[in-house]
Amino acid sequence: MNELTALVEVRNLAKRFADAAVFEHVDFDVAPGEFVAVVGESGVGKSTLLNCIAGLDRPDAGTVRIENTDIGALDEAAQALFRRAHLGFVFQAFHVLPHLDVAQNVALPLLLLRRPDPARVAEVLKAVGLDGFGDRLPATLSGGQLQRVAIARALVHRPRLILADEPTGNLDPASAARIIDLLHTQVHEQQAACLLVTHSRAAASRADRVLTLTAGGIAA
Repeated sequence: MNELTALVEVRNLAKRFADAAVFEHVDFDVAPGEFVAVVGESGVGKSTLLNCIAGLDRPDAGTVRIENTDIGALDEAAQALFRRAHLGFVFQAFHVLPHLDVAQNVALPLLLLRRPDPARVAEVLKAVGLDGFGDRLPATLSGGQLQRVAIARALVHRPRLILADEPTGNLDPASAARIIDLLHTQVHEQQAACLLVTHSRAAASRADRVLTLTAGGIAA
């Protein structure tokens, strides 16, 4: 894969805390329409890798290019605008806003892009199994339901790159399979790309490719 075909290019990426490397020498590409799982031992920095790719954390070495844009070369404001337009991020901690109802939380990316679309919000809520939950406040939802709100919010604006950090961790097997199906559909229909961090063998087995992150890079 070369820079003309890759949607994501990661080159020699490294992240350190104090004198210890969390990971280093990380190199890989992700093509449009590709669903890639990232696995590895606990503490190896899988979530940190996603944060570095999104520009939420600064790597200590290396570069990340998304659609030929060098994320590290942008200032914080430009990174935020780029994320808003191109990325959908599913956080482990959900980051659902408690004072907004479910539909308002999911609609946020569209509102920030000045593209309000209630029909699209309803479509993704139905797709994640939350049809009829639009007027519910987050405090009334279970952990699995909050996770599905976070997934719907990440997908609603049809981002070019989906970064999903353990998106099925709070879901029962049937709901988890439904979410992986939804991610597959969005990636392949929109020619987007997805990087899925997971400990779930079932989720990883559905990926087009599996990358094993180690402290020394991507294992063969």
